Formats: sequence, structure tokens, C-alpha cells
Amino acid sequence: MTPELKAPSVVMPFDSDGDGIGDYSQEEYAQQMIDEYKVAGVRPRDVFPQSFQIEDVHYWIANEPAFGKQAVYLDDAESVDDLPTAAELMAYKAEGINYVAPPIFALLAAEGAEIVPSQYAKDAKAAGLNIITWTLERSGILADGNNGFYYQTFDSAVSREGDMMRVLDVLARDVGIKGIFTDWPATVTFYANCKKPR
Repeated sequence: MTPELKAPSVVMPFDSDGDGIGDYSQEEYAQQMIDEYKVAGVRPRDVFPQSFQIEDVHYWIANEPAFGKQAVYLDDAESVDDLPTAAELMAYKAEGINYVAPPIFALLAAEGAEIVPSQYAKDAKAAGLNIITWTLERSGILADGNNGFYYQTFDSAVSREGDMMRVLDVLARDVGIKGIFTDWPATVTFYANCKKPR
């Protein structure tokens, strides 16, 4: 289970009872999500709580370590320049973060017509971080070119629909991702049934 603690649409702390006092904090919000799993009797090992806010991940690590050891820090980088450095990735690991989840472009690069692991992917692995990524099959027809956000670092190596399988293969076997979010599960299911990661 991979629940995401969404950014609140209200100012936190939130005035939950209308008395003009903010009495529902971000920490309580983060705790409430975990408490729902505890009440339901779900084992911590079956839950990968995730958030784009690193403070939520830090909270789970500190206050719910059984869940926090699998907490996923979602990276909202818009370009390569927004990605954390090797030193920052090492710092994440030192803080107890075990999983990072950047967008696909962060993990891949083009070398001529080849799709290869990016420097970020190498740095995250060197830091001892597990990697999950997002989101496969959200870029339309690949043969049209100019495939946008998710392909920005390796689009020059993509020219046909079958290249989706090349992308997935490099992510699984060379980058070593632990999971991938996708808008169309048939592709990853087909891949998982036909290939074994290295």
C-alpha cells in the first residue's frame, strides 16, 4: 500500500472546531494517516507512506519508525537543476530516509541512441537509497517526439512506442528501481512476467 499524504488545501495548523484557534497540525495530519492503518490492523511492512514534504517523512521516521523505515520522499523536481546533489542524497540516508521517488527523467539520460542511468540514479544508489519512480505512460504518442516532462533528459533516444519497454528495462535492470507508478498497469505487468531484474 502506497498512501500519499497530500498537501493540505487549508492553512496548517487548521482550525478544526471553528473557535479561531489552529488546533490540527501537520504532524497530527501525518499521524492520522498512520493511525488509520494501525486501526485497520495493516502490518507496517505492507505500507509505504509517501509525501512530497520531507517534514512528513521525518515525522514518520521519528514517531512511527516501523512505518517510517519504508517512508517514501517524493521528489517534485521540475528539471535536472532542481534535483538533489550527491551530498544531499547522502544526507537523506543519514537522516533515516530509505526511499526516494523522483520523476522518471531524473533517473535516465541519453548517450546517442542509448538510454542509460543518470548521474542522479548513480548517486542515489551510491547513497544506499531505494528508488521508486513516477509516472510511466503519461506522455502520449512517443513517436510524435517532444515527449515532455517525463522524457526531458532522454527524449533524443526515443522514437517509437516500443521504446517504452526500453525505458522500463533500463529503470528495472540498470537503475534498479524498487517500484514504478504507472497510468497503465498492463505494460509493467507484461514486463514483470517476461523479464527478471539483474
